[in-house]
Amino acid sequence: MKITKEQVQHVANLARLNLTEEEQVELTTDLENIIAFADKLNELNIEHIKPTAHVIPIENVFRKDEVRPSLEREDLLSNAPDKQEGCFYVPKIVE
Repeated sequence: MKITKEQVQHVANLARLNLTEEEQVELTTDLENIIAFADKLNELNIEHIKPTAHVIPIENVFRKDEVRPSLEREDLLSNAPDKQEGCFYVPKIVE
């Protein structure tokens, strides 16, 4: 597919880009190369290839959200420098 300089100017105007003459020529060539590459990919026979979301197998690594036994409160507070009413006590730092 041939990309014209006018098409590049039109897209640049839609994107509110001010391109120099040199940039327009460069982008015209780049867009032609991109479309040629996409056309080349369309030539591939992918009839027997299953669609994939990732190129490598990926699985969810999160564990199930289950209630499990935890540490006892007294064990957790045993090394606390200060505690009150079964909680860590820290001095107020924000006025």
